[in-house]
Amino acid sequence: MRPNVEIMKSILASAHLAMVFRICIGLVFIYASMSKIPYPAQFAESVAAYRLVPHWGVNLVAVILPWLELICGLSLIIGLRTRAAVSIAGVLLVMFMVFILINMYWGSPISCGCYDTVGEEIGWRKIAENLMLVLMAVQVFFFDRIYLLSRLYNQLAGKFF
Repeated sequence: MRPNVEIMKSILASAHLAMVFRICIGLVFIYASMSKIPYPAQFAESVAAYRLVPHWGVNLVAVILPWLELICGLSLIIGLRTRAAVSIAGVLLVMFMVFILINMYWGSPISCGCYDTVGEEIGWRKIAENLMLVLMAVQVFFFDRIYLLSRLYNQLAGKFF
């Protein structure tokens, strides 16, 4: 029985699994940003529906958040500053879960606003989806060791700095 535990530990601590998770999280974040960037007004309505962002900050969040998602997603996919990107992504995912849970508690029948402006309603499915992405992000944070552009980045940084 002990060898099975060791095999499972080596799989969970694998840098290759972290790379797969990193790319998955990156794709999710890029996909999420693609419907929000061209339509900030509709996304602002989704942000306002949560009733957790002050009125003066709704438009700011609606403009900045999709670009932050896109930058994090691209950074995760290309392997540039992955610990920072996965940390930001993890914080955003936890924040999204808290916002959804608060609105579920209030009984608000609002759409998620995750991937499009008229998405599915908030619920336990979204919590489970975000929790799974957070667990993937934790694994990436601790075990990611494959950086696709690290050699190029180090060479360029050495020439200019």
